[in-house]
Amino acid sequence: MRATYLYEAGDVRVQDAPDPVLEQPTDAVVRVLRSCVCGSDLHPYRTMTAADGPVPMGHEFLGTVEELGSEVSGLERGDLVVAPFAFADNTCAFCREGLHTSCPDGGFFAAGTGGAQAEAIRVPQAQGTLVKLPKDVDHALLPSLLTLADVYGTGHHAAHQARVRPGDSVTVIGDGAVGLLAVLSARRLGAERIILMGRHKDRTDLGRFFGATDVVAARGEEGIAEVRDLTGGHGTRAVLEAVGHLPAYEMALGAVRPGGVISRVGVPQYDDAPVGFGSLFGPNVTLTGGPAPVRAYIDELLPGVLDGTVEPGRVVDRTVTLEQTPEGYRAMDRREALKVLVTP
Repeated sequence: MRATYLYEAGDVRVQDAPDPVLEQPTDAVVRVLRSCVCGSDLHPYRTMTAADGPVPMGHEFLGTVEELGSEVSGLERGDLVVAPFAFADNTCAFCREGLHTSCPDGGFFAAGTGGAQAEAIRVPQAQGTLVKLPKDVDHALLPSLLTLADVYGTGHHAAHQARVRPGDSVTVIGDGAVGLLAVLSARRLGAERIILMGRHKDRTDLGRFFGATDVVAARGEEGIAEVRDLTGGHGTRAVLEAVGHLPAYEMALGAVRPGGVISRVGVPQYDDAPVGFGSLFGPNVTLTGGPAPVRAYIDELLPGVLDGTVEPGRVVDRTVTLEQTPEGYRAMDRREALKVLVTP
């Protein structure tokens, strides 16, 4: 089959790779119909050394079941399925608590399974991981359904962990796909005021469509001051940080009001975030977030996608074929595309 590998920063190649096969009786093999390039893929794309490559790429996909291990039930060959970016058995104590990313029998796609930016992929713990979709689903919905694999579920996780509730005030930091879907999720949960901090008008316009009431383009202390001006000097009760760099975290500290919550879902690219008296402890601010246990949310979010109540697939603004995947990386890296969809 053909599959995508990252060799080093800026060097993405689509090449021949072994076809995936069942390795455990709990596995499935899925033929990939749609995958995409994630903002988190850009971190290694910008920084990885040749000594760490090549690595398979891609962790978001939907497709059709081709093979099933002997211990997998509830699925059949030909089923259309979507997978969260982390596989899990969906039965252990952590999964039952909604912490699928901590499943002892789980893991993350691409790390040990091969990547999803490929013609096919092996799915461990298939029964607990794969979510069956209607066979007759309108293919126009596939981009929105694919967002359930990661970015919509991650945006929802940010709002969920911040305990966003009706009438709430929320700041969202970051106008990438996750940040925009955090806006959508905050609105869906009833937030009344949503301040989106982002600099790219085409993206913040989409944020307004999803429910942002205000946009702050400034960064740093200037951006913090604008948020505080909009909120009577106090900041918002919830701040959803969807970037992962230290300046974004520092803006979150400045934008959150005393007693509020900072929810981080941008993959952190730093280890020295301030958490002491002057940042979190003194104003009684809660810090939460983490990798989204997307499987815990798919059943809740799926009906709204199927009936068109929400359109998270609007974040997709470019489509490439699998062979053109390197072009998709370049477009996202240059901010020429927000979210790139990959087709066979």
